[in-house]
Amino acid sequence: MGSFSLMHWVIVLLVVMLLFGGGRISGLMGDVAKGIKSFKKGMADDDDDVPTKPATRIEGHRVPEQDAPSATEEKTKA
Repeated sequence: MGSFSLMHWVIVLLVVMLLFGGGRISGLMGDVAKGIKSFKKGMADDDDDVPTKPATRIEGHRVPEQDAPSATEEKTKA
């Protein structure tokens, strides 16, 4: 009594098809598939965007700080 037979499921499927139509259901399933693909792509893009620590030395020279004036700025001020 608690479970539905195959005939019950066929009747339910026919009623759903009559109410919503075949085109509307297939369009809905296509939208769900696009959403899943977009979600997976977004998750993959998050893994690729791992921030890296900026280098503090280039070819043995110290990189000037953002707030510190550069050598050319010091010469122009003097």
